[in-house]
Amino acid sequence: MVVLRYGAATDVGRVRTNNEDAYITSDNLYAVADGMGGHQGGEVAADIAMRILEETFVDPTADALMDAAHVANEAIVDRAANDPDLRGMGTTLVAIAPTDGNALAWINIGDSRLYLLRDGELTQVSEDHSVVQEAVRSGQLSPEEAQSHPQRNIVTRALGIAPYVQIDGDVVDAYAGDRYVLCSDGLSDYVDDARIASTLRRLDDPQDAARELVRLANENGGRDNITVVVVDVVDDGDTAGEASKRVGGGTAEGHAAVEDEPKPAAPKIKEPKAPRPRVLTWRLVVFLVVFLVIVGGAIGAVGYYARRTYFVGFKDDAVVIFKGRPGGVLWFKPTVEENTGVTKAQVIPSQLDRVEAGQEEGSLDEAHEYVTNLTTTTTTTTTTTTTTTATTLPAN
Repeated sequence: MVVLRYGAATDVGRVRTNNEDAYITSDNLYAVADGMGGHQGGEVAADIAMRILEETFVDPTADALMDAAHVANEAIVDRAANDPDLRGMGTTLVAIAPTDGNALAWINIGDSRLYLLRDGELTQVSEDHSVVQEAVRSGQLSPEEAQSHPQRNIVTRALGIAPYVQIDGDVVDAYAGDRYVLCSDGLSDYVDDARIASTLRRLDDPQDAARELVRLANENGGRDNITVVVVDVVDDGDTAGEASKRVGGGTAEGHAAVEDEPKPAAPKIKEPKAPRPRVLTWRLVVFLVVFLVIVGGAIGAVGYYARRTYFVGFKDDAVVIFKGRPGGVLWFKPTVEENTGVTKAQVIPSQLDRVEAGQEEGSLDEAHEYVTNLTTTTTTTTTTTTTTTATTLPAN
């Protein structure tokens, strides 16, 4: 059985107010999730993924790890369906687990990454499921352009977005001295691969390496949550060393056991299986089109309701005709349609409160009529007295 040690660190970053990342570091499972969905949805989705994955993954096989991830997906979908506040939540996932023998199973969905440092060379084992990485793979963008592209955080796959999702996975042989890194995009977006590799080579302790990578991401902007799990292969199952089993942060004895054994030749990591199915299936396209139509219709309905009427109100001491509703509706704010030339001092006292609150009228002509009546006076003359009578508006 493969013997591992690990270190882990997470941080909210320098911009976000809550941490939507989550991770697992147990004896037989290491995972990172990066939640999404607004409000508390991202945190809930990531938490469900970690909890279900840890509860469900029991048998040390690659199939069991994949099955556990699909169970987590179903749990997230069910929770969102039963809670309107959590609709649209989802999470990325990357995980590794030792299997029987001297191998590690891994899975990923989304843009959280799995790296392998072997013989000083860093390789990205997982593939990002994102709009930008699809463009890189098709040759439309260079890796350097992708690093700063404004759409680099738009994922094309995630747990929770559909009842069934495609999850990548494979098995890789483990060798003593291998170092794996699982991370959210809060690291990979702000620290390039060369700097990640140099940090992993420089710091022998996995806990120190994880903390340093988080620090570097914060130093370079920290505009996202950052989570890093570093897992070292202390014993690959073929050595007779007495390395201690999976100690968090590692031990000096663990290093000695590895250094005393000759390293076997490290094979190249398996190439991704090709060709991969298209990420954007027709079902997802139909779902997105329907979703956009519904959202667009809702926005249009709100806009029509918010902008179809007029009201007469004050702007400073001037009487103004506004288009819209008093106070506005959501992000649709009233706008000045016409300055009437009437001042607050000219408004008859009985109408001051109505104008202050905003007197709604169904059309611009009706608003004009209201303003006219607002200031109309008539004069009646007799042989003895002159009486001025203000026209009284009907109560609404």
